[in-house]
Amino acid sequence: MQPFGMNLFTWTMSMDEDLSSTLAYLRQIGFDFVEMPVGGTDDRAADLVKYRRIGQQAAELGLGVQTCSLLPPDLTLLSPDATVRQAGVNYLKHVVDCSAAAGSSILMGPIYAGFKTFTGKPATPDEWAWSVAGMREVAEYAQTQHVRLAIESLNRFETYLLTCADDVCRYIEAVDHPNCRAAFDTFHANMEEKSVANAIHTLAPYLIHVQFSENDRSTPGSGQIDFKNVFSVLQEVGYNGPIAIEAFGLHPPDLAAATHIFRPMFESPEQLARDGYRYLTKLLMYNE
Repeated sequence: MQPFGMNLFTWTMSMDEDLSSTLAYLRQIGFDFVEMPVGGTDDRAADLVKYRRIGQQAAELGLGVQTCSLLPPDLTLLSPDATVRQAGVNYLKHVVDCSAAAGSSILMGPIYAGFKTFTGKPATPDEWAWSVAGMREVAEYAQTQHVRLAIESLNRFETYLLTCADDVCRYIEAVDHPNCRAAFDTFHANMEEKSVANAIHTLAPYLIHVQFSENDRSTPGSGQIDFKNVFSVLQEVGYNGPIAIEAFGLHPPDLAAATHIFRPMFESPEQLARDGYRYLTKLLMYNE
């Protein structure tokens, strides 16, 4: 069976609150794993304790864990300041440690540049090289922790380094490390790819993680993205890895502001998870 998961952004982005009832609910619905946001703080020991605790809670319920993260603007790997770039690499190594503590074997996200950090120009050859070198160091470290990195392209309003499948493949080949692989997000692909099917075929040799996210960030199947076609193409290229639902609502407020959500996108996180899981299983049966 294809493993299906739910991103916890719908409930929280801090992981500091009690998630035991949410995890139990997601497992009861039928999800196989949760996609957990990970962010590092200066108290690294406490971070490891926190993510290990949540990972153990999930494991006791029979839920797997995968993790997602991004780079804060002040830690971008594109900085001309080598000190900033090294701080970004060190931050990502800590995020890898937190992922491993949670029991995650895949860390996905736009971890190659500062989130929503722009120069107003295309990436320069130096910026590309800096990011590639930093990511290679992170990938080497991630291998020692048995964590694979899944590089996610974003739309042009959130990054200027990797915005399409071709960019991601070129980047992965430049990093040239087995623990640096690809993720695919339908929301960003819907905006940036000329053909979603061609994008999936391009990423197929490196693809280890997929996010199903509707065009308006609401419940998959309620908007304009042709998920039946996406699922069919994934099966066509032989992808049988994890698929996670990613959606955003008005809570938490900081995340709503970052993702520009200004109106209710669903009745409740529980409703979205329930209906989203039913939709995923429907797609699976449709393509069998």
